[in-house]
Amino acid sequence: MSDRSMSGLPGAGLELLTFGCRLNIYESEVMRRLAGEAGLADAVIVNTCAVTAEAERQSRQAIRRAHRRRPEAPIIVTGCAAQLHPDRFAAMPEVARVLGNGEKLTAAAWDPGAAPLMVGDAQALSETASHLLDGFDGHARAFLQVQQGCDHRCTFCIIPLARGPNRSVPVGQIVAQAQALVEAGYRELVLTGVDLTAYGADLPGCPTLGQMVRRLLALVPALPRLRLSSLDPVEIDEDLWRLVAEEPRLMPHLHLSVQAGDDLVLKRMKRRHGRADVLKVADRARASRPGVALGADLIAGFPTESEAAFQRTLDLVDEAGLTHLHVFPFSARAETPAARMPPVPGDQVRERAARLRAKGAEVQAGFLARAVGTVAEVLMERGGIGHTAHYAPLRPDRPVAVGHLFRARVTAVDGDQLVGEVE
Repeated sequence: MSDRSMSGLPGAGLELLTFGCRLNIYESEVMRRLAGEAGLADAVIVNTCAVTAEAERQSRQAIRRAHRRRPEAPIIVTGCAAQLHPDRFAAMPEVARVLGNGEKLTAAAWDPGAAPLMVGDAQALSETASHLLDGFDGHARAFLQVQQGCDHRCTFCIIPLARGPNRSVPVGQIVAQAQALVEAGYRELVLTGVDLTAYGADLPGCPTLGQMVRRLLALVPALPRLRLSSLDPVEIDEDLWRLVAEEPRLMPHLHLSVQAGDDLVLKRMKRRHGRADVLKVADRARASRPGVALGADLIAGFPTESEAAFQRTLDLVDEAGLTHLHVFPFSARAETPAARMPPVPGDQVRERAARLRAKGAEVQAGFLARAVGTVAEVLMERGGIGHTAHYAPLRPDRPVAVGHLFRARVTAVDGDQLVGEVE
């Protein structure tokens, strides 16, 4: 992902610049609390992403911009890019301190006397830090880390090198965190992790993701909405499928880590699913929850990808009934096997990414059009926009408080948003 969020007041106090995934959003809130407890009142914390080379470039740009805005404030850099390339960031004259992914979640790292470079080996991490949070600055929904790291080695992905092996948060800690967030007023929680469907494999008894979600919903009955981040298509367990079919509080929006629609490309990516598996999951999801919205991550221009292979990915969007696409132009990471494969020319990579994004806009438009005339439950967010249970953006016809759940009759589509009358 390439989402970026900013929190804090530019020009004064503690400011966080967060790049990348929802897990980074969660970790930024942990760092806000730890830094505050350590007495760090005036600093800029940049939580970086390394999923693409462009993500790293954006982080470096943000560091330079932050220094121009606040030349007196120390800049602390952390996150996946900092974990992988600490010396590059430490060499930047604007940077005061670099923290690794493990260190950033410890109180010692935020002590004013801490070393300027604190980056250990991510592969040596053996547990996931759990921190009890009661808020997420700037967000109407809360993000709940349940898993960290990844044991798989997709040939394009550098994140396991930055995050370490799979580590799961025990169910009791997840329930306690969820309860605290609900008591703080959050009406929707999003379960986050690097490889969410790998949850529990390292815990006693090996509970599955579905078993954990079932316990969470049973033990936190006041939680109205629960949403999941990306799922591996071949790791969705039977308990989770039953919840998709039976549990209305689990949102009818599944996002799949698909990456490609061609079997040979998937094999070269070292993915564990094939095209047929994606179609099978899509069919089962719609049979389990009619009207479910299906999203997917897709990479354009993976090395060796032919035009015919790309067309199979493009065709998969319609065949699987996908409605939300996250499109990534392939970005070679030097530490990965894919960087040594025969590349697709850059202009073709960009052109294919543009075609995939156009396809995504087309299917999203159809999805929104089908919602007109229905009644949706919406979580209101900042900027005058909320999201339905299917994760469609909706603009209400009158002001609604941020964080409030309300029902709206969908009356029209305006660009990439729904318009609704509040009931």
